Amino acid sequence: MRRSLLVLTGVALCSLTAVRAADAQNRGRAERRAAGAMRQAMRGAPVTGAETRLARGENVEFGMMTWPEVKAALAGGKTTALFYTGGTEQRGPQNVNGGHNLMGRSIVREIARQLGDALAMPVLPFTPNNASAELTGTIGLTPELLGAVLERVVEQAIATGFKNVVIMGDHGGGQPATYADVAKKLDAKYAAQGIHVYYCDEVYTKATADLDEWLKAQGLPTGGHASLIDTSTMLYLGGSEWVRLEELPNAEGDPVLPRGQRPDPSTPRKNNGITGDGRKSSAEIGKKAFDLRVEYALRQIRQLTGR
Repeated sequence: MRRSLLVLTGVALCSLTAVRAADAQNRGRAERRAAGAMRQAMRGAPVTGAETRLARGENVEFGMMTWPEVKAALAGGKTTALFYTGGTEQRGPQNVNGGHNLMGRSIVREIARQLGDALAMPVLPFTPNNASAELTGTIGLTPELLGAVLERVVEQAIATGFKNVVIMGDHGGGQPATYADVAKKLDAKYAAQGIHVYYCDEVYTKATADLDEWLKAQGLPTGGHASLIDTSTMLYLGGSEWVRLEELPNAEGDPVLPRGQRPDPSTPRKNNGITGDGRKSSAEIGKKAFDLRVEYALRQIRQLTGR
């Protein structure tokens, strides 16, 4: 067991080094394009510190920018706001409760960098779910509350000056209809002003389905909540800070049942917060999941916005 944990820790640390290197490589081209547009928009105005930092491509996160930096980014053509929702919920004994938020921030930041004309808005940390006194890791909203929050933050982004707003999420749980309804309602409201609101579902729904098919082809178990895909992604992005490596051997939960099938009452339930089997999670699988989510989001957003 000790040897296995040391190997897993080494893999996680190597993966962290790899993702930091990938981050550095991915900044350049898209950020230089935005900086060029910004300089043209400013038309010889005095260069400020905010513009200098934007030109260097240091930041695409709204929450990590000052207001002059946001203003310079908008002037430079970064007029797409990306809202990515996460969620705070139990994720089995091996994963921290904020996993959706942690993964969501990394994913949306990379999407913004590669799009080149977008800023990643702060990740919404609460989504539809219900707290439990037994599995004590969840703080949730209702779908109705989520819809109201999404409407408000999208309209706030429009008031700030964004021309395209994209909403997406890292959690299922009854959310898709809420996202689609909000996007449709607000797009109809603002389209005449040349402002559009879109729902990007492929970053989660399609990417997850295709990852399941890939796992099957590799002879690996598919699963649902807190199983192989999520745990592997968290290993890749956060290593032992996000995943309790000593709990990986225990990361097997209740089986994934076909739609409509009820659990066998004679079989004791694990009820540990996992649906499926995450014991074979790895940073390598996590990298594939991360890259696929970013790829699918980029493709769909470009199609929706006509890029």
